Amino acid sequence: MRLLAVPSLPEIRLYTAHPASGLRRFTWNGGAPYWAYQWAGGVALARHILDSPEIVRGRRVLDLGAGSGIVGIAAAKSGAAEVLAAEIDPNAIAALRLNAEENGVFVATIGDDLTTGPALDVDVVLVGDLFYASDLAARVLGFLDRCSAAGCSVLVGDPGREYLPRERLELVAEYAVSDVGEARGMASKQGGVFSLRAAVTA
Repeated sequence: MRLLAVPSLPEIRLYTAHPASGLRRFTWNGGAPYWAYQWAGGVALARHILDSPEIVRGRRVLDLGAGSGIVGIAAAKSGAAEVLAAEIDPNAIAALRLNAEENGVFVATIGDDLTTGPALDVDVVLVGDLFYASDLAARVLGFLDRCSAAGCSVLVGDPGREYLPRERLELVAEYAVSDVGEARGMASKQGGVFSLRAAVTA
């Protein structure tokens, strides 16, 4: 992979796929190497964290579904006390560790699916682009509700994927960003950053 600055995020460089990468040989469970590309929601959320470092400074942060680690790296660069990246693909974890090292930060990793479990002992939960599939979106939202109930701040970065629970989110900021599969350098999507509203209980 090529080590390149992320469009809209010149502060961060990531190992990035290109046509000659041959990465599909290393994908987990037959899927695409999503961890080798920038995704609009993650880019928007990382940009927001870098622009407003007080959100994470001195706090314990969880980057859920971390992929390349772009959001967790932004949090670490912004002064988070600890950053834990949760990612179930072992190849993504390997890429994430390389990316963190290249950016001069440490991001701890966990390879478990956290979405079916309890909230972790963290202060801030960051979620970039996890609302692209119905079943995953439902599990993620349930986990975020548990985190919120435990006192965590929750921020979601997303360009408006099909299963984004808009009725539960409040828009905090928007950024023009490029997305996975788009020509490098294009900023053709509005990536939103949202805070999670508390669940309404009967």
